[in-house]
Amino acid sequence: MKAIRRLHVRTVLPDALSPLHDLALNLRWSWHPPTLDLFESIDPVKWQECRRQPMAMLSSLTPADLTRLEGDAGFVQRAREAGEGLQRYLSEPRWYQREAQAAAGDDFSQAFAYFSPEFGLTAALPQYSGGLGILAGDHLKSASDLGVPIVGIGLFYKSGYFRQRLNAEGWQQESYPVLDPDDLPLSLLREADGSPAVLSLAMPGGAHLDAHVWRAQVGRVPLLLLDSDVETNDASRRDLTDRLYGGGGDQRLQQEMLLGIGGVRALRLWSRLTGAPEPDVYHMNEGHAGFQGLERISELTQAADLTFEEALRAVRASTVFTTHTPVPAGIDRFGINQIGQHFGGAAELPGVPLTKLLELGAETYRGGDTGVFNMAVMGLRLGQRANGVSVLHGAVSRGMFKGLWPGFDESEVPIGSITNGVHAGTWVDRKVFDLATEFMGPHAIQDGTAFSSVDQVPTDRIWSTKREMREQLVAETRTRLRKSMRDRGATSAELGWIDDVLDPDVLTIGFARRVPTYKRLTLMLRDPERLAKILLDEERPVQLVIAGKAHPADDTGKRLIQEMVRFTDDPKLRHRIVFLPNYDIAMAQRLYPGCDVWLNNPLRPFEACGTSGMKAALNGALNLSILDGWWDEWFDGENGWAIPTADGVDDERRDELEASALYDLLENNVVPTFYDRDEAGLPTRWLEMLTHTLGTLGPKVMADRMVQDYTQSLYLPAARAGRAVAQRNFEGARDLAERVARLRQAWPSVRVEHVEAEGVSDTPQVGETVRVRAYLALGGLSPEEVTVQVAFGRASESDELTEVETSVLEPVESYEGGKHRFDGELALTRTGSLGWTVRVLPAHPLLASDAELGLVANA
Repeated sequence: MKAIRRLHVRTVLPDALSPLHDLALNLRWSWHPPTLDLFESIDPVKWQECRRQPMAMLSSLTPADLTRLEGDAGFVQRAREAGEGLQRYLSEPRWYQREAQAAAGDDFSQAFAYFSPEFGLTAALPQYSGGLGILAGDHLKSASDLGVPIVGIGLFYKSGYFRQRLNAEGWQQESYPVLDPDDLPLSLLREADGSPAVLSLAMPGGAHLDAHVWRAQVGRVPLLLLDSDVETNDASRRDLTDRLYGGGGDQRLQQEMLLGIGGVRALRLWSRLTGAPEPDVYHMNEGHAGFQGLERISELTQAADLTFEEALRAVRASTVFTTHTPVPAGIDRFGINQIGQHFGGAAELPGVPLTKLLELGAETYRGGDTGVFNMAVMGLRLGQRANGVSVLHGAVSRGMFKGLWPGFDESEVPIGSITNGVHAGTWVDRKVFDLATEFMGPHAIQDGTAFSSVDQVPTDRIWSTKREMREQLVAETRTRLRKSMRDRGATSAELGWIDDVLDPDVLTIGFARRVPTYKRLTLMLRDPERLAKILLDEERPVQLVIAGKAHPADDTGKRLIQEMVRFTDDPKLRHRIVFLPNYDIAMAQRLYPGCDVWLNNPLRPFEACGTSGMKAALNGALNLSILDGWWDEWFDGENGWAIPTADGVDDERRDELEASALYDLLENNVVPTFYDRDEAGLPTRWLEMLTHTLGTLGPKVMADRMVQDYTQSLYLPAARAGRAVAQRNFEGARDLAERVARLRQAWPSVRVEHVEAEGVSDTPQVGETVRVRAYLALGGLSPEEVTVQVAFGRASESDELTEVETSVLEPVESYEGGKHRFDGELALTRTGSLGWTVRVLPAHPLLASDAELGLVANA
């Protein structure tokens, strides 16, 4: 029989057990072991059956269970204390509040909005596909720990990304189990009368898209997830948010409209229904959420009577854009006609003409592909502050997008960098926390003292803890491998060999990530005989644990996985190399701690950051990686090994050379160092590198550091800029828009006509001063509307300047015909082959950088 209706009956907790509901609903449990211990103590067997998920555990409790627990005075006391601990965590002042108090007089903001298409918080809420989502989840968790007042905005995917399994031939297959939000740590946003709150978007042809809003509570941070499975939608739109990055045609565009436009409307609903403050800053985690800026422009044109250009200036001031994409092919791009159908005619956002919208996404930096709308370009044009996610990625991004700022050197493109970090509470194994607690106190890892004091921990205890975590990984691997082999058609009678897979005393290397081509899953298979020899060495064996998912539409990635699986199926090798399907947070939390080495071999510079190696490092692993992403800036020669990069050759030759370098490092450096033991059986040099890694990398790779960087470098400046343009009924936005219009109109006539220099001897020396006089035509602009600079730096053979310093020339005289003279001095502070020039830039106190408008007149 089949049910004709479904309903979800929730457990009603007695008053004595009521704290369990709040503890289960707040995702702080995902990084708070004492809360997990409390739920496990209810029934350890049932806890494992519920996959260690508190909401599922509560749903499984019978009336008899509740009666038993209610009568257990010790358990009731522990539950009450845990509930009180959660309330203290949610209310006590933390880093942000202490900073705000210390900066008395500086108006710290009450809310920042963080938009992302995916959030990786816990395996219980699978709303992520890879690094972008895991980063977003860690961002929210650290914001909670720091007290940074963020609210997250995303989509609720009822089928999540996908579950991966392998068939008999090793080919990836996908399944999409449907999630029931009533079984998850979510609550529905409701109106005062109890009905579900609904927001609506206009769609082509006069149609509409309605959405509900689910709230996940991530410690102190609310996360709003929009869900299109609403009865008032037609069937296709009900399924719009069914899958992460699923579907084709218009589905991706409409998902991003819901995330951006709907996300802003969800924030307005949230504020109206809960009294939460409206955000001061809007942060786009990649271009997927770029349409949020259009909705805010529309709001301002209606509520504040601003023109489009004025509203754009106001929105830009309070918007932050983070790009994660190191290649143009990774950017979402839509056809112009597609955008026109969704934003023109009856679907046009009030105050946002289609022509203006199309200008925001125009690919002028790529030679002007007029048929394409680029979401990252729109993000950069809507965000006054932008960043990449590592120092190298910032440089790559400046190179990718430099065409948006013609006339400026690549180094001046206004895209900075904040290197990603990882949330220690989520990714550091409990055994590491326990060891740090024993020798350095209960909060040593969270407050960072563990890293500066790691030498207080005896090395034999560090080594024994690493073995315990290796043993833990071995057990997890055998369990997962047994399930995978059964899925592939093997019988239990054929799987006795799995009991000998991996060894807790063997050097263990981990490799796990998504499987796009540039991450080179199979680089290690370039010389299979050489790899086999490394794995099977009788005296110094090596074992590899590998995992990763290919996008469902990526057959190339699936073939790479199949190639790897077929290699691991070899009976001679399968006890030393394993591929585990369905890589997710739960697997990762066992994999990182159990590895001695974390391997990463992308094609440089296509790894924007790559945080998996950070998580491994926090668990006492050494990195073996191409110098890309975060490793490029933080490898120091003692915290692991750098695989040399073979630049300037074709891809085939490059793979051959870099694979050979990988084997060399394994054979000559990694393996000997691990197995070189002292009289006590300890690998002294290995442990020196391990403790050095913890002491130096530990503080850097923390998401707390990352969120503090975002707050201080981007959020608070954006909040101040947003307030500045909004004062006195957006007087600043109106003035800036008028100035920008004047500058753009006049700029074709702005030029440096003549430059004179005095005070330079025939053989200039350090300490001399050059008096510079520049004569300019300003095309009707006043001297106050421009900044005139003398730029001074090292000069190449082609006269290109590097290591540039600038000083300002001041207006001295004005002449007829819009001509002006500017004077200043240039101090010679360096030796060598030097050069200088003069340039003219726009000036306005509300511009964030010299290059913001892309206008410059060079001599």
